[in-house]
Amino acid sequence: MAGNTFGHLFRISTFGESHGEAIGVIIDGCPAQLPLDLDFIQSELDKRRPGQSKITTQRKESDTVQILSGIFEGKSTGTPIALLIPNEDHRSKDYEHNKTVYRPSHADYTYDAKYGIRDHRGGGRSSARETAARVAAGAVAKLLLQYYGINVFAHVSAVGTITAPNLPSLPANELLEIREENIVRCADPAVAKEMIEFIDQVRKDGDTVGGKVSCVIQGCPPGLGEPVFDKLHADLGKAMLSINAVHGFEYGSGFSGSEMKGSEHNDIFLVDGDRPKTLTNFSGGVQGGIANGMEINFTVAFKPVATIMHNQQTVNAAGEAAEIKGKGRHDPCVVPRAVVIVEAMAALVVADQLLRHRASQL
Repeated sequence: MAGNTFGHLFRISTFGESHGEAIGVIIDGCPAQLPLDLDFIQSELDKRRPGQSKITTQRKESDTVQILSGIFEGKSTGTPIALLIPNEDHRSKDYEHNKTVYRPSHADYTYDAKYGIRDHRGGGRSSARETAARVAAGAVAKLLLQYYGINVFAHVSAVGTITAPNLPSLPANELLEIREENIVRCADPAVAKEMIEFIDQVRKDGDTVGGKVSCVIQGCPPGLGEPVFDKLHADLGKAMLSINAVHGFEYGSGFSGSEMKGSEHNDIFLVDGDRPKTLTNFSGGVQGGIANGMEINFTVAFKPVATIMHNQQTVNAAGEAAEIKGKGRHDPCVVPRAVVIVEAMAALVVADQLLRHRASQL
């Protein structure tokens, strides 16, 4: 299996399966002498871990991270950083019923078609369990970005048709405090209550629902991005679309920009302090694939979780009609736990582009 490595200068490789002994990540390219706060890394994993509220899967994993290499006396050494997260609550028997049948909208059939073999226990490598390794690596990337005054913040901006489109214009640390006051991780407390009630009802109905996560990157200096094929927004798009259950990505004005005229959409430059800024930000902080110094913003759309607590028609590995039963422990909506995954992948992209940008200058 290829495709397990992400990044150029700040590179990560993840490993492990949902029901294996552990999952983990190796970070290569982290600069030396970066202070690495283990408590911060663990706190990021705690935001993604299962079993944290009534609207998430009840699988109980502490996601306790172990640092195996690359850190000495609290700082990075410049050598590969290895992070390991043991699996503690894998109940493989929950998946015996679908050993030979293909779950609708899962990767069961496609893995069989590609490899001729698949791990039916929770989806193996295709499980969102793998994203815990990304969050651990993303926490290291966040610490690097914070050293340069760059902050990444995301929140749940939609659950189904319930939306919270207008994020308050506040520093990332203040937005984080507001977001963490509710279990759905929406920075609009009033809308959050409605979202929680809806997800809980969907869960009781044995169904699932999709949603959106919106992200802002504050303090990103102009110049980050590598045209032509490694544009900043292109790397962000690839990063987000690599996350399980993501079906859409848009930045700046997104698809609504296609409905505007150029006279409405152009971001007019003005002088503000020591560098040009723009009156509007339909570009989402990126122009020509390069950061322009404005706030970078984008939104990621997640589909409903494919496993529902209802019987569904399907086929088995022999090509025969079959029925699959809804069993196991699954999220009724992934977006509350996906917030920190979006942040992690954004941080990995910006950290990589930051090091590439610095390497291109004398």
